[in-house]
Amino acid sequence: MLSILIATHNQDKLAEIRQILGDAPLRLYSMDDFPKFPPTVEDRDTIEGNAMKKALEMAKLSGMLCLADDTGLFIDALDGAPGVYAARFAGEGCSYHDNRVKALQLLEGITQRKAEFRTAMALAAPDGIISFQIGKVTGSIAYEEKGEAGFGYDSIFIVDSLQRSFGELSDSEKHSVSHRGRVLRAMLPVILSLDQAASPFFK
Repeated sequence: MLSILIATHNQDKLAEIRQILGDAPLRLYSMDDFPKFPPTVEDRDTIEGNAMKKALEMAKLSGMLCLADDTGLFIDALDGAPGVYAARFAGEGCSYHDNRVKALQLLEGITQRKAEFRTAMALAAPDGIISFQIGKVTGSIAYEEKGEAGFGYDSIFIVDSLQRSFGELSDSEKHSVSHRGRVLRAMLPVILSLDQAASPFFK
């Protein structure tokens, strides 16, 4: 069975990845399994750059295959903000709620609320990047929070195709249309195509 390190300490993100990958024949680890590893400094100015940096750094440190992603929320009326800074939009150490409140406050009085979630995902071995994928979902920012499911900006992001917020969806509904669901479904065939006999990462 192929072992994969998921380069995150975020338990919400990790839970989603595990749910989306479902019964795939993979043994998944997270950064919590390697507490002595220093965190990657996410200093790139794009989600693509951060995803590739995390994947490659952690693959080299662990000697394992590593899967890393970075997600951005891009709001048209805010000139693409928070973008790559979505996780820390309201400042270092902020909560999910803090970020949602800031977004809603900045959009007060604005009717054009189009937005897009993007997840960039990189798969790396210690000697380099193996694959890179991007998943996107279009939507708009609600005027108030809707639903209590999910995390991050889920309760204020209305999915175009469903006209409901991520916060109003079941896990399976969310994963079927979400940016992370789409990028993982694109990445999974690449992972499963790796040659078991030739790979040193099967354990």
